[in-house]
Amino acid sequence: MAKKQHIAIYTTASLPWMTGTAVNPLFRACYLAKDGERKVTLAIPWLSPKDQALVYPDNMRFNTALDQEAYVRKWLEDRTRFITRFDIKFYPGRFSVDKRSILPVGDITEIIPDEEADIAVLEEPEHLTWYHHGKRWKKKFRYVIGIVHTNYLEYVKREKNAAEALLLKYVNSWLVSIYCHKVIRLSAATQDVPRSVICNVHGVNPKFLEIGKKKKEELEAGKPAFTKGAYYIGKMIWSKGYKELLDLLKEHQKELSGLEVDLFGNGEDSNEVREEAKKLELTVRVHPGRDHADPLFHDYKVFLNPSTTDVVCTTTAEALAMGKIVVCANHPSNEFFKQFPNCRMYNDSKGFVTATQKALSENPAPLTDAQRHELSWEAATERFLRVAELDRGPIRPPSEEPLEKCGSLSFNMKKRLEETSALIHNAVMGSEMTRRAFGAVPGTLHPDEELCREIGLAYSSRKQRSKRKIL
Repeated sequence: MAKKQHIAIYTTASLPWMTGTAVNPLFRACYLAKDGERKVTLAIPWLSPKDQALVYPDNMRFNTALDQEAYVRKWLEDRTRFITRFDIKFYPGRFSVDKRSILPVGDITEIIPDEEADIAVLEEPEHLTWYHHGKRWKKKFRYVIGIVHTNYLEYVKREKNAAEALLLKYVNSWLVSIYCHKVIRLSAATQDVPRSVICNVHGVNPKFLEIGKKKKEELEAGKPAFTKGAYYIGKMIWSKGYKELLDLLKEHQKELSGLEVDLFGNGEDSNEVREEAKKLELTVRVHPGRDHADPLFHDYKVFLNPSTTDVVCTTTAEALAMGKIVVCANHPSNEFFKQFPNCRMYNDSKGFVTATQKALSENPAPLTDAQRHELSWEAATERFLRVAELDRGPIRPPSEEPLEKCGSLSFNMKKRLEETSALIHNAVMGSEMTRRAFGAVPGTLHPDEELCREIGLAYSSRKQRSKRKIL
């Protein structure tokens, strides 16, 4: 009997933090395990209660990893309405306030036993390897796939400067080439990196497709399915499209006279967004964030999303799944959505006005079964298995590929260079001083005793680590 593939999915966030890297890898694990043909483990960060207070909403706290796992599984089952068997393992993490991200602590490859180290999926491979110190991913796992979620370069350009973005570009490319055999970029809005292909391997929470089905039935029955106008939902920071949207509304207040827009979100820039919205002659209401599946959103007809910092916008996919019309920028991040008739793209501010007016004046086209499937996690999983080349039987790592004699020399040189690069990176990240110089959170080289105890990891003191090195 053939041995099952074991896929370990590492990601950089966990529920209840409602971010894409918490939600999408969770669904990926669920649907990869659904048919029972693979063994799947989802590796997510554990935060100490002190860090949980900085990240999780509504004062949510977990005393143990088992409590958080129970919460994650219940959230998933409420949305999929089925149970799949995959493991959840926690690795130690710390929250970086300046990066607004969770960073791994210690060598997180250790949470997967060597005998199960088959295929690793690194969701945000650059993020997971910036400060990696420990076993090289390609040495631990036979095959390593990176999935690039985030347009880090755009965020750095907006928040810091172009020089820092240029440095990050080279660092990201270098690290991904060291640690990944293959990389999937969700869209061309991400940084181009070695060994990469572009494919949207994300799907939509099934709840949104159910809402879309009901709306289709209402439209076909001649009922008023969409009784509200335009809205936008997203994390309320300027870089998430709020600046672009308010600028467009301000510039075209006369042409859009009578337009009412509701904005929903929580974030650091909420107060500023609210103040800028008050200055407009148009009616723009600002509300706290809510779950996009909330019945409050079902009757809106038009989703306005001018954001260009997303890679593939989850809320755009959700709005399309609910049967709404989406008005968005003609941008590489939205390329996947061009296939849907309800996606209306614009190239400039005048195009935004035309698209918005047209969208408000007509009913959305009901989604076909094929279009609904394309948005689903079933289709996303099919795309992932295809582009990751996991649908072709047993994986043979590149080092085992047959090579011509001439090509073999070139390959060996590249391999040696890559291994040297990995050794350099490992050495640099093995010093607390250099880690801090490159922006790591202090104390993330090794997990402390408390973090280890909270997730059931064996704790090694400095003395024990030194002894191991000598041996």
